[in-house]
Amino acid sequence: MKLTFLGAAQNVTGSRFLVESEKSKILIDCGLFQERELRSRNWEKFPVNPAQITSVLLTHAHIDHCGYLPKLVKEGFRGKIYCTSPTADITQISLLDSANLQEADASYKRLRHKKEGRKGPYPEAPLYTQEDAKNIFPYFRKIQYKQSFKAAKNIHAAFYTAGHILGAAMIELEVEENGVSKKIVFSGDIGRWHRPILNDPHIFKTADYVIMEATYGDRLHEEEKACLEKFQEIIHETYRRGGNIVIPTFAIERTQEILYDLNQLLKEDKIPHLLTFVDSPMAKKVTEIFEQYPDYLDQEARETLKRYNELFNFPLLKFTSTMNESKAINHIKGTAIIMAGSGMCTGGRVKHHLASNISRPQSTILFVGYQATGTLGRTILERPREVRIFGQTYPVRANIERINGFSAHADKGELLKWVKGIKKKPKEIFIVHSEKEVALDFASLVSQTVDTKVTAPEYKHSVEI
Repeated sequence: MKLTFLGAAQNVTGSRFLVESEKSKILIDCGLFQERELRSRNWEKFPVNPAQITSVLLTHAHIDHCGYLPKLVKEGFRGKIYCTSPTADITQISLLDSANLQEADASYKRLRHKKEGRKGPYPEAPLYTQEDAKNIFPYFRKIQYKQSFKAAKNIHAAFYTAGHILGAAMIELEVEENGVSKKIVFSGDIGRWHRPILNDPHIFKTADYVIMEATYGDRLHEEEKACLEKFQEIIHETYRRGGNIVIPTFAIERTQEILYDLNQLLKEDKIPHLLTFVDSPMAKKVTEIFEQYPDYLDQEARETLKRYNELFNFPLLKFTSTMNESKAINHIKGTAIIMAGSGMCTGGRVKHHLASNISRPQSTILFVGYQATGTLGRTILERPREVRIFGQTYPVRANIERINGFSAHADKGELLKWVKGIKKKPKEIFIVHSEKEVALDFASLVSQTVDTKVTAPEYKHSVEI
């Protein structure tokens, strides 16, 4: 049996792992590369004939894990896409949003070419359209946590809670080959313990091989109490200056967690009652999905939902739908909290709010999630003197802040807790979903901790297991 790392190998995004046996080929995740220097991989021909792939198993609905699916279908995939029910629903929203952004980006490139005679490195056509995205919906098959199912002729699989975003799963494969059974665990994105809304990550007792993410394998998150105190302080200081708090957020999970925490802080009267905008039609739809799946929430969230019939709403909260509503936000005098996507500032409405606020010393740009190398978010986080947005240069005068405690990814300590929980020592552990130096350093740390072979594979590396 062969395992090939077609993405998220010594980089964070583009999750794609190919499992090949004598009888079948399956793909774990099918994501887009989001780092600027790696986006060309999205346009390349898929390394394996998609028509030969039996099925795709999705860990969750973030675009770097599911965003390549429409292109895979365009290139010939006709198998089944297995995932949890919330993941299926949210992925459909994510892909339509992704397609819309790509169509808009292609239109902008064509206009720029016409006006300036300048061509970029990628085609002036979308990677896929909204129609392409809709075409994959019939391929989804919804699976419950802990439900064993046949993913291919000789491969059975089961999903377990990952604690990362709603419906996110870790995947356990049981592969029968030549009379031998092998257990392979894909961690997906490992969530956090004792965070609101979702249940804690599942820990496996045994595994022969483990493919483990380590996005934050080099750092520890702030404690929840310190995180909320810093959040309060940033809101108060920005309010005193008369600026806006712009929070680039992922529409899935991060937006809902921030709303949940804001709701608690407002109930305790710990922050000023400010106009709060969620400037993302996608986030609005995803927020509604949370309330449709109470069985996927932790006990506290279920009780809150049962008591109030809602989880996230509070006075002065406004979800914006239209572009005119979005533009109107920047005409409001005084302080507002503005949450908008995308979380890494690679596209979407947040770029307009950045353009309006990044040169204002009164305003704060607050990052609450991971910023991959090569993204606009990472560039801003490094506090340059100036930054380009929509082809225009803006001086960076706003306050740039970061809070790691809101992360939906396990930190170094939590990652070690997860891998040490596997009682039977795996034959090999592969570290993925982290930048090269982080992956190599964390692999070394894990090998010392669990006393087994640990590697950080490169892109397109194959291994017989």
